[in-house]
Amino acid sequence: MRIVVVNNFFPPRVGGSAHMSASLAEQFAAAGHEVLAVTAAYEDAPAEEEKDGYRVVRLPAMKMPQLGLSIDFDMTFASVKPGNWRTLRKLLDEFKPDAIHLHGQFFDLSWLVGRYARKRRIPILLTIHTLLISDKKLYSAVFRFLDAALVRPIMRYLKPRYVILDKLGVDYCVKRYKTSDANSEYFPIAVDTAHFDKPLTLDVRADNEIAADAPLIVSLGHIIPLRNRLPLVEAMPAILEKHPGTKVVVVGRVYHDAFLKRAEELGVKDAFVVKGAVPKADVPSYFDAADIVTHDLNGGCGTASLEAMLSGTATIASAALDNYPGIELRNGENVLFVEPDNSAQVAESVIGLLDDPAKRAALAKAESTMVRENFGLDVVADEHLRTFEKLIADAPKRS
Repeated sequence: MRIVVVNNFFPPRVGGSAHMSASLAEQFAAAGHEVLAVTAAYEDAPAEEEKDGYRVVRLPAMKMPQLGLSIDFDMTFASVKPGNWRTLRKLLDEFKPDAIHLHGQFFDLSWLVGRYARKRRIPILLTIHTLLISDKKLYSAVFRFLDAALVRPIMRYLKPRYVILDKLGVDYCVKRYKTSDANSEYFPIAVDTAHFDKPLTLDVRADNEIAADAPLIVSLGHIIPLRNRLPLVEAMPAILEKHPGTKVVVVGRVYHDAFLKRAEELGVKDAFVVKGAVPKADVPSYFDAADIVTHDLNGGCGTASLEAMLSGTATIASAALDNYPGIELRNGENVLFVEPDNSAQVAESVIGLLDDPAKRAALAKAESTMVRENFGLDVVADEHLRTFEKLIADAPKRS
């Protein structure tokens, strides 16, 4: 098969959807398929390169100003650059794709490539990574309007087969885009197990002057309002009372700094070390150094939390036990979940794990096994490839 993978977010940009789309592209190529990745330009990344067995093309793009919204990443859009549509059409005409894999429902490259595919009757698989939601009434209303007025009509035109990663996504897509079992696949987030079998790249404790026996919490992932770290900050006074000297290393771009202001108000700011974004290669080192990993405390269990579980470090998140359709999660056994935004439960869970190293080790082992068996990149990629094959077989013949 000739497969086009499309995502405005793509390495060297860091982030869950970027890593997942790149990892799947690599896996498709390793399985013997011809793969083209189309993305937006990012910093000094080359406009074109061959990597991991597939070709990457980055189109010129404009960076959107940050407006303080809940999904306020450093977004780049390619459709505003003159000539990109002609370049993209020529690129795709030359590649002659059999199937298209779009990542993200509200990115312009998804719309452009989707339009190309629709006109040529090429099957489209669309993975929903980010939900347009906010706990702020104004932003929530704006997002609902954008979904209803813009995204849903485009999806209705593209007629993709959806890949939905978790229960929250299922509920969201049914409500916003009228999805159903008839047009959806329920695949979990893909985790690259091989990445965590590589040698560690750095000594996190030594680099940050953290004693070998000091309790260490790592919180990895971009800091945005939807993952604001406030439950962890507000749990810290109780944690420090029971385990003085506990440190929290926060890894990820800081787009929303309310957690730092709250830490200062509570007198716990000295417990936090903010590292910013780090290379993907260094992520296993941060997990390995930690006693506990947690960042999904506002509701959810994303790529970073699953990677932490895989790595063999006890991990706390805040998803529902039926979060992944078809995957059995048992709280306190193969996962440890708390209620969203519940700092008291965060404190209780962290203290309980720090108090009982044997319990912490048993949880870490069970979490790692659960992720490897259900979320492994090879397992999830095979599901995608079977879906591509079926979509191609069922697609109307092209004239």
